[in-house]
Amino acid sequence: MQRFATLLDRLSLTPQRNAKLALMAEHFGAVPDPERGLALAAITGGLDFKGAKAGAIRKLAAERVDPVLFELSYDYVGDLAETTALIWPQRHGANRSPELSEVVAGLQSVPRAEAPALIESWLDALDATGRWALLKLVTGGLRIGVSARLAKTALAQYGNVDVIEIEELWHGLEPPYTELFAWLDGKADKPVSAAKSPYRPVMLAHPIEDKDLQAMDPDDFAAEWKWDGIRVQAVSEDGVRRLYTRTGDDISHTFPDVLAALDFEGVIDGELLVRGSDGEPAPFADLQKRLNRKTVSKAMMDRHPAFIRAYDLLVEGDEDLRPLPFAKRRKRLESFVESAGDRIDLSPLAPIESWEKLDAQRQDPPHPLAEGVMLKRLDSAYVPGRPKGQWWKWKRDPFLVDAVMLYAQRGHGKRSSFYSDFTFGVWRKIDGEDQLVPVGKAYFGFTDEELKKLDKFVRDNTIERFGPVRSVTASKDAGMVLEIAFEGLQRSPRHKSGIAMRFPRIHRIRWDKPAAEADRLEALEALLKSRFDGG
Repeated sequence: MQRFATLLDRLSLTPQRNAKLALMAEHFGAVPDPERGLALAAITGGLDFKGAKAGAIRKLAAERVDPVLFELSYDYVGDLAETTALIWPQRHGANRSPELSEVVAGLQSVPRAEAPALIESWLDALDATGRWALLKLVTGGLRIGVSARLAKTALAQYGNVDVIEIEELWHGLEPPYTELFAWLDGKADKPVSAAKSPYRPVMLAHPIEDKDLQAMDPDDFAAEWKWDGIRVQAVSEDGVRRLYTRTGDDISHTFPDVLAALDFEGVIDGELLVRGSDGEPAPFADLQKRLNRKTVSKAMMDRHPAFIRAYDLLVEGDEDLRPLPFAKRRKRLESFVESAGDRIDLSPLAPIESWEKLDAQRQDPPHPLAEGVMLKRLDSAYVPGRPKGQWWKWKRDPFLVDAVMLYAQRGHGKRSSFYSDFTFGVWRKIDGEDQLVPVGKAYFGFTDEELKKLDKFVRDNTIERFGPVRSVTASKDAGMVLEIAFEGLQRSPRHKSGIAMRFPRIHRIRWDKPAAEADRLEALEALLKSRFDGG
């Protein structure tokens, strides 16, 4: 467990991607089975312990530490696992530090009622770093800046293989991945994929810049509308149907209505959306209601029926179409979709007369959920990864609004000592007076140096405290104005303003602008009406 704790600690304190890869590859080489495989499973989200949740950890801490002291510490640290690990008073005579495999086996086998006592015994046997790692593991909140994709890349680097090979095998493997490591160590043949309807690594695009267009001939490209949903891969082969995200996560259980409609033999690359009452794609907020659910009710599926807007056809029957040029795959896709049922339709192409005219279409798309265009070379094969010069994404420019900071909250991990999550609002007339109403929250878009200045503003201008949250000065005469960039708006009864933003982030800190000159809710309502819901 201590070796795993050291790995997590070093990963959480290492910002550089290549350094994280080296740390993981080093761990895989130095730690034996099954410990390294279980570490991999923990990092990639492959472990789940039903008997160990945050509430149980708080209760354990309350039994060992004065509750007031714990709450004060938690307020300062801002992270449950870190607070508990630091404040935990050890008992003398504790047993030896457990191995990661013992922890996993224990939590997977122990009855729910006995899990807290088992965790308590381990907390007594570990040092502060080990306790932190244990609690992060059992609550499922690692937050060490490592995605599943990055962990797979580290595996590929360790075994000197292509990460695509690992991604193609992944869904047929189970922790602790002993067959996989035997192959990467050169001690066994490559495992045969046990997954039915496997995931195919996706092809990605580069963001486009003006200088890129100057070197590109419009006649070499097709432009298709890019939709505001989530990229998925729908696979139906030999009677097995699966739905994957772009990173290879299986979300089939969340969208049984889509899965039931995959009445074909093949693989489609597309965008997962839901339909509104008018049959058109609904705002992302409606799709979000169905995401990350373990089960979905019939009522939810009836209210928000999901469908796939197809971009590409990777496999048809037994034929792998990925080596074909995009122009040929597109023609095959058009014919394929005609008989694919009402849960799959085709993303239309946008005509390219010139880059200037396409730019005008991009800025004023035919539907508010079309967030830009994809440019795909007509001769491009479907190549996993992000090959240079083949596909480009040209998103609509973000919308901007000047808002006033209202609240700030401490961050997590390396940001736990800074106020880095900011709620902001705009002006609205209430009972004859201008008041600020919240319209969003942002926690990125600023540099480390700007974060220090924002944190200082919060500390110097706090007027109320609500646990880890601070209310700051925000009036016509004083306040921090933030220029917020966002991708869209949607109606939200949960917010006092009635509006929620899509992908808000801090675009600029307006040190120069008085709070009284920040934008008004009426401007956002007019934008919502004209651009996002048509009335």
